[in-house]
Amino acid sequence: MIDPLAYFLLLLKATVLSFGGTANLPSIHQDLTTRGWANDQQFGSALAIGQLAPGPVGLWVVALGYAIAGLPGAGLSAGAIVLPPLLVLPLAGLHRRHAGTPAMRGFIRGIALATIGTLPVILAKIISGYGFDLGGAGIVAGSVVLVASRRVPLPVVLLLSALAGVLLYR
Repeated sequence: MIDPLAYFLLLLKATVLSFGGTANLPSIHQDLTTRGWANDQQFGSALAIGQLAPGPVGLWVVALGYAIAGLPGAGLSAGAIVLPPLLVLPLAGLHRRHAGTPAMRGFIRGIALATIGTLPVILAKIISGYGFDLGGAGIVAGSVVLVASRRVPLPVVLLLSALAGVLLYR
């Protein structure tokens, strides 16, 4: 049996920290399977339903909620994935009204600095998970140069880096 509040908060966290579609899958999978609230078969079924059903792919989470806890689970899942986008509009209006105030500028600066502060931790996790060698250093250096030039779009840099990874590590 799931704890409804904990379930909702775990899905809300995954939604806030991801970019839609199945980007929240790793976080949700880890959180729910370690608690014994879901298994791989339920995830597979929910993902298949999400791919086959019309509408946004991110709605696979609703199918997972239904598999885990029936209609209440589906409702909690739907609420958790819909709430963050609904909060953007009032937050944007609040920002528009107070963008010039020192408090708002400080708030935005604090968020930006906290984001910068998380980058070394994320980098360390990536390096520990994949290792780091001369080829990896070359991909990093090349990516930095291309992004810093502002002449190559970020998706192109990511694609080139992925191709370099395929060539170096196959």
